[in-house]
Amino acid sequence: MLKSLFVSEVRVKTLRVLLTNPAKAFHVRALVRAVETEINAIRRELLRLTSIGLVRKRPSGNRVYYNVNTASQYYPELLSLLAKEYGLGAEIIKNSKELGDVRFAVLARGFSRGREYSVLDVDLFVVGTVNLPVLEAIVDKIQKELKREINYSVMGEDEFTFRKRRNDQFVGKMLSQSRTMLIGDEEAFCAI
Repeated sequence: MLKSLFVSEVRVKTLRVLLTNPAKAFHVRALVRAVETEINAIRRELLRLTSIGLVRKRPSGNRVYYNVNTASQYYPELLSLLAKEYGLGAEIIKNSKELGDVRFAVLARGFSRGREYSVLDVDLFVVGTVNLPVLEAIVDKIQKELKREINYSVMGEDEFTFRKRRNDQFVGKMLSQSRTMLIGDEEAFCAI
């Protein structure tokens, strides 16, 4: 499975477009423009990705549209890998030393999927002793790139542990939502 996924740069770019736009169906030529490559390379990759069930195709008239199969068992993990390689997740990982003593950094899976959040939801949750100016600079940079607001929350480790043990509603939501661990161990994050 992994050999058929990560061999080609065109495949990685195609996956990036499809995984981050799960509700959108793409015609082959739209993918060619998005990936900036030749049509035969895109067709080859779409054939491979549909053969393993990661991408679905739907004929409509004389065109065929492709979109990611979010029910695929590989979708969540590939989305997490993508979140760690590009955008906010990649910047958090790359700047982890400058961020201070970060115990956990968690990116909401909905954010990776491109979902717009309401005011109460958090896209990024960071636990530890954090250098806030560095974090703010990273978030500002990505907000400008995405042209949307990123909601984030920072909490000290003692407060996080205390609120976790008290079954705090906010912390409970962070523990129960689907997520990508950027920094830290998921079992330690969830343990009481």
